[in-house]
Amino acid sequence: MNCDKRCLNMEDQGGTMKTKQMPALLLALALGLTGAVPSTAWAKSTSEGAAPPTPSPEYLQGQVRHQLVMLPYYSVFDNLEYKVAGYTVELFGQVARPTLKSDAENVVKRIEGVQKVVNNIEVLPLSPNDDRIRLAVYRALYRSAQLDRYALQPVPSIHIIVKNGNVTLKGVVANEMDKNIAFLKANGVFGAFSVTNDLRVEKNG
Repeated sequence: MNCDKRCLNMEDQGGTMKTKQMPALLLALALGLTGAVPSTAWAKSTSEGAAPPTPSPEYLQGQVRHQLVMLPYYSVFDNLEYKVAGYTVELFGQVARPTLKSDAENVVKRIEGVQKVVNNIEVLPLSPNDDRIRLAVYRALYRSAQLDRYALQPVPSIHIIVKNGNVTLKGVVANEMDKNIAFLKANGVFGAFSVTNDLRVEKNG
């Protein structure tokens, strides 16, 4: 990819309303005993340089994945991967459209909690021959009776990366048999110089 800041803000507002009418001395004593901080004071401390709540690594990873998958031009012929380290997100993989590289960086930069994006995405060279191979491999995989169910996904999970006539299969399949069938189908495409099978088998349970 769940109680977010909105839940915390609602709790703060409720506590502030209850204590708003208390004399200053009683309010100070109440805060000293409970450790509570009114939302106005929290906002003031944040504006003075205090760090805001830190998003969890799970939250950041889920948001990065969601934003990348939702990119309008992300297709089966692209492969976007990422790594989250603290507040830094590294993007890598391969894309057929040059604009997709910058689009991926821009959406990740806007995620709350991300402070730095390292964009190592490779833009594949423009090649009519590579385009022909991409289409041929797509037909070989997704029109086969064994693998056609993967084509029903919004972005099919078997990604076809072609560079200078060399094919690499990326993504996830349900089992080892599907992985082997995908390799055999791609390897039978005329004009493909080589096929590298980097498909991962989905973990069950």
